[in-house]
Amino acid sequence: MSKIAFMTLGCKVNQADTASMQMLFREAGYEVCDFNETADVYLVNTCVVTNAGQQKSRQMIRRAIRRNPAALVVVAGCYPQTAAEEVKTIQGVDLLIGTQDRAKVVTLVEAAAARKRQGVKRPSEQEEGGYIETEIDDEVRPWAAHTRFEEMAGGNEEDKTRAYLKIQEGCNQYCSFCIIPYARGPLRSRSLSGIRSEVERLTAQGYEEVVLIGIHLGCYGRERTDGTTLYDAVEAALAVPELHRLRLGSLESVEVEERLLEMMAREPRLCPHLHLPLQSGCDKILRDMHRPYDTARFAALLSMIRGKVPGVAVTTDIIVGFPGETEEDFQATYEFARQCGFAKIHIFPYSMRKGTPAAARKDQIPESVKHQRAEKMAALDAALQQAYFEQNVGRKVQVLVEQVVTNQADSTTAVANAQKRSAGSEFTAAGEASDRIAGGRKVLEPAQTAGNDAKERTADDKGQVQKKMVTRVEGLSENYIRVEFPGEAALCGKVVTVEITRAGLDKCEGRMV
Repeated sequence: MSKIAFMTLGCKVNQADTASMQMLFREAGYEVCDFNETADVYLVNTCVVTNAGQQKSRQMIRRAIRRNPAALVVVAGCYPQTAAEEVKTIQGVDLLIGTQDRAKVVTLVEAAAARKRQGVKRPSEQEEGGYIETEIDDEVRPWAAHTRFEEMAGGNEEDKTRAYLKIQEGCNQYCSFCIIPYARGPLRSRSLSGIRSEVERLTAQGYEEVVLIGIHLGCYGRERTDGTTLYDAVEAALAVPELHRLRLGSLESVEVEERLLEMMAREPRLCPHLHLPLQSGCDKILRDMHRPYDTARFAALLSMIRGKVPGVAVTTDIIVGFPGETEEDFQATYEFARQCGFAKIHIFPYSMRKGTPAAARKDQIPESVKHQRAEKMAALDAALQQAYFEQNVGRKVQVLVEQVVTNQADSTTAVANAQKRSAGSEFTAAGEASDRIAGGRKVLEPAQTAGNDAKERTADDKGQVQKKMVTRVEGLSENYIRVEFPGEAALCGKVVTVEITRAGLDKCEGRMV
């Protein structure tokens, strides 16, 4: 049996693509192994959304080549789709696929492996009087206007809690900073029948949550002429009665339909969480970015969303250091983000992408300034997230348990416990996580213990301490809060009711009810 190893970089869509390809190889009789093992085939699913993603992609390609020089090394995804000739300069690469033809990946890999074994070279770039012979198989194709959606299976064999189901591909927004429309091609969507059948398959395999994702998810169905929208896709997924809960991936604020919000308010299986990329809170920068809204429209949409879905978690992306962003522009973004009260902000220093309009600008921002602005925005994110967590203390939520926590709470004496109960002071208590102040943030800080068990101490009247072991688990609530609480490993993959008892850094504490 041949062994294949995968490395995935970048977004959830890339992760979904990898999971689909892994399934195809398993069905073909391959053993999927860890990337650090010696394999017959290595497939690196690459990312180019930032310079860091592209650099990491190159590092992982070279790591595969060093791991087993005799292996077939396949480079797939956005990097070869946008810069195939650059990828070809990496000695040891055997096959380029791009962001098309993933459904044919087994056939392409086996054909390339056969040619490599036989030492067959293929014609590549044309020169005067003929072609250059090359050992690299280049299967990257330019985008055609009517490219169809590849209906590939979702899910992940290594994680049966949450399945990412890609229902949309491509983007036509062409934001001035973004390379993705060039990498992912035109808009195309999974069929409604395909969504329902795939959700049926995933729930039958035991997945409790399905996340609908896409490159431009809010444009689901836009290329059709029958008026199909994301609302219809959500309705198709929820038509599967065995589905416990459904979550939406990132989508543009201007594409959120009122009827979708009304469904979210009345349907308990549709998670009250929307990720709406803001990118900037300065109207001048939004215009330069070619975003489809200004701050007034975004604020109005946010107000409408919260009015229709009380308690909804709204998370966002913000880019700092976009070309031409002055200190006043950044301050406008900072203040607007503060007013929006996001549950979480994902912060990205602007990364110049060759071939985009923003990369050609002469008013680029120094890296040191980007870093300073990112740090300041991170402090705001911490404060907003803490406020969101505190709003939810005392609330009962549905938590999909993902894993046993490896770093557990330390313990202290019963005297200290009594002090905490009476005074509410901040320290590590028996079987509980502690608060500390770090850079103005309250940090939920589990202390180190061995294995997967926390040490809970009890004490007699003299303050002498005895120990007993308490397992703790964690998972994500429907409203996007990571919650840690006492529970057995058998809970992993199940949805349980938990009362949030304490707000901390990046996660809350709770107890099962």
